[in-house]
Amino acid sequence: MNSQFKKGIIELCVLKELLLEDKYGYAVIDSISEHINVNDNTIYPILRRLTKDGYFETYLVESNQGAARKYYKTTKKGFEYYFKLRDEWDQFIGGVYQILNKEGKNEDEIYRRFKERTK
Repeated sequence: MNSQFKKGIIELCVLKELLLEDKYGYAVIDSISEHINVNDNTIYPILRRLTKDGYFETYLVESNQGAARKYYKTTKKGFEYYFKLRDEWDQFIGGVYQILNKEGKNEDEIYRRFKERTK
């Protein structure tokens, strides 16, 4: 998958993860990685950039297991940005599904044509 495309989708997922509750970075990674293959090298740069751009604020919470954790909190600007990206995603994915499902899935016909052209 194109890395720029994937970054944009993961950015939307990071925003979504922080809409309902504040989380620290590893909790965001853990939650997203249940569904998409991501790691800290993917998520932390997104968190830093979105914070720098004013979509998140951070605060520290003491931890019983070592250093204090940096929590991310969505700002008003972050909520607005999420809704904008979500609308764009919904329109995009809706168009993709219309193309892919045009005239039904036709998988049998697609496979027949594939076999015909790869003889």
